[in-house]
Amino acid sequence: MTTTASPPAPGATAAPLSTALREGTREQHSQAEGMQFVEALLAGRLGRAAYTDLAVQQLAVYTALERAGGQLRGAGADHGLVFDELTRVPAIERDLAYLLGPAWRDRVEVLPATRAYAERLVDCATDLCRYAAHAYTRYLGDLSGGQVVKRMVQRHYGLGDAGVQFYDFPEIHKLKPFKDVYRERLDRLPLDAAQRAAVVDEARVAFRLNQAMFAELGERHLNG
Repeated sequence: MTTTASPPAPGATAAPLSTALREGTREQHSQAEGMQFVEALLAGRLGRAAYTDLAVQQLAVYTALERAGGQLRGAGADHGLVFDELTRVPAIERDLAYLLGPAWRDRVEVLPATRAYAERLVDCATDLCRYAAHAYTRYLGDLSGGQVVKRMVQRHYGLGDAGVQFYDFPEIHKLKPFKDVYRERLDRLPLDAAQRAAVVDEARVAFRLNQAMFAELGERHLNG
């Protein structure tokens, strides 16, 4: 059962937001990683088409997230949490051009669960708490476990550097120091206790949206 983040006891020091997010989404993170589609993809039991389909869904998600982040930063309301170095949309587009050919835009299909996920991200443009939750979930995942995904996909599906550019961050020379900076920015966000709890709750929502997307990908590719 998922519980709502509780405020610290009187006189206690609140944990950093990045720590609250990690601890508050541990269960959801584990559930997402254990989805059948994810396990099968990383074990090499699917085909390149399944990986390509995942990239299609990621494009829809990151297009919505990065558009919202751009609006938030344009309004001067992102508090330094939007980084150009993290932008993923151009890399996904290059991957899809490699995987599907120059007419790839005519061959993509966004799943219903992905559309619902992208629609949820629209409100991030005017809600720092929601943006922080979804950006944390996506980008820190890409910088951490995403690097493992890249290696497994290359190993199992015959891909070199082309087709997996989504997982490359050429403007970030060392991932760990960058992740530390990102967490510091999260921890410095000017949020009260209720807003911090809202960020953690929304991060749990983000993981559930990911799970719904993986479930639909599984329905398409696991029994094909």
